[in-house]
Amino acid sequence: MDHQRASRTNGRKVISRRTILGTAGAIAATITIVPRHVLGGAGRTPPSEKLNIAGIGVGGQGGSDINSVNSENIVALCDVDDAHSARTMKRYPKAKKYRDFRRMLDEEKNIDAVVIGTPDHTHAVISMWAIKMGKHVYCEKPLTRTVYEARALGQATRQAGVATQMGNQGMAFEGNRLINEWIWDGVIGPVREVHAWSDRPTHGDQLLWAQGIDRPKDTPKVPDTLDWDLWLGPAPQRPYHPAYHPFRWRGWWDFGSGGLGDMGIHNLAPVFSALKLDAPKSLCASSTLFNDETLPLASTVHYEFAARGDMPPVTLHWYDGGIIPARPPELDEGRELSREDGLIFVGDKGKMYVEGWGGHSPRLIPEAKMKAYKRPPKTLPRSIGHHAEWIKACKEGTPTRSSFDRFAGPLTEAVLLGTVCVRMGGGKLLWDSANLRVTNSDEANEYLHYDYREGWTL
Repeated sequence: MDHQRASRTNGRKVISRRTILGTAGAIAATITIVPRHVLGGAGRTPPSEKLNIAGIGVGGQGGSDINSVNSENIVALCDVDDAHSARTMKRYPKAKKYRDFRRMLDEEKNIDAVVIGTPDHTHAVISMWAIKMGKHVYCEKPLTRTVYEARALGQATRQAGVATQMGNQGMAFEGNRLINEWIWDGVIGPVREVHAWSDRPTHGDQLLWAQGIDRPKDTPKVPDTLDWDLWLGPAPQRPYHPAYHPFRWRGWWDFGSGGLGDMGIHNLAPVFSALKLDAPKSLCASSTLFNDETLPLASTVHYEFAARGDMPPVTLHWYDGGIIPARPPELDEGRELSREDGLIFVGDKGKMYVEGWGGHSPRLIPEAKMKAYKRPPKTLPRSIGHHAEWIKACKEGTPTRSSFDRFAGPLTEAVLLGTVCVRMGGGKLLWDSANLRVTNSDEANEYLHYDYREGWTL
């Protein structure tokens, strides 16, 4: 069943381009926001008071996120899997416990903000539900499962005026800021090419989740501790299987977006920030074999971005699944590129190598150039912590580095557009961001979103 390009998924209805809403204005017209002042209360929480925070999806990364905001009041916790979330539930005995986030948000009127750590396919519906109720939202990366969802959440955030932050924690790294300041200082000249990579779905010699495989044929019993229907949420109906939950969902088209959606959000964030990127004008891709169920084990995506102000056009190359770019000749003898995560910025006057995820550790290469470089003043505000930024924004209205409307939404759109290109077989796609459409492929437009299961809406 493996082939180079996935066709429509097993006859499942994929939403048509005409249904997707052709312009950003049309998207905005579909969103109904309830302003915070209509809900009661005095608006933002004073800095001296604690927020009332609810966690939705608290068994994995979501549990870690809740622990990172527990300086505030953790008043409610929601998870569809009692066993997977047990540790976090036990840690906060005073928090009300729920399985259905809709019931929780309806009953717990005192909630100011929510932290979302569910699988990707439910990020958008939960975030939108909370935003429409005037709640501040922290949501794990990638922000959404589809391009359309990312655009819709950005529009909703602007209308609601709530504080948002996507969980790409590298945006708080010191290295992330140094990349910006050094490139803007002109140390490597105008940047025209970037290489970015991650070894996901592997990590070292460990396979974290499967890709390039078919749907399991056996149908084991749903564990008593799991509400499978709620776990599926808006995704198409399919029988439960441990091949999907917990955590293994990342490689399935219906639930995740593979290595690009996972680590691309982290590793491309400093590129988008430093080079002031928004939407690509075109892209193409290549990959190993895959099918209608799962993403390929490895892929490359090549984005073309237009000039921005005084910055020239740039080509961005993404690699995952163990593929890395060619070793730059400027790299000192005995030093090799990281096999896990990294970046190379190619400028007219030199190169910058960033080792690690999220822009962690930038260096000019060769090392002699790094030693000779007189670093510019630190012009960007330093982070108080990725989660702390969001808490401060909830209380004071200050900006966050990865808000849904200004940064996380556009970044997620571009990343997920790459997965659409891979799914289409890698041929060149021309992107009209203003109208949210691929101009040279109606079939590609069908993968910008999909019809939710009955009972679920954005």
